[in-house]
Amino acid sequence: MKTKSSETSKGKESGEGLRKSAQADERKTEARKGSDLAKGPERFEERSRSSDGKSAGSKQR
Repeated sequence: MKTKSSETSKGKESGEGLRKSAQADERKTEARKGSDLAKGPERFEERSRSSDGKSAGSKQR
């Protein structure tokens, strides 16, 4: 759980490095794909599809 007292400069630097790395990786993937990756709920749904093409939500219905 994040509280002001638990934040350290080393932790902040680590988090910032992770965010920058993820952004760079996403830009590379989008460039290779030729279009932007889905964001928000669309991204969740895209990632939750299994090999049979059905989403987790449709399987539960």
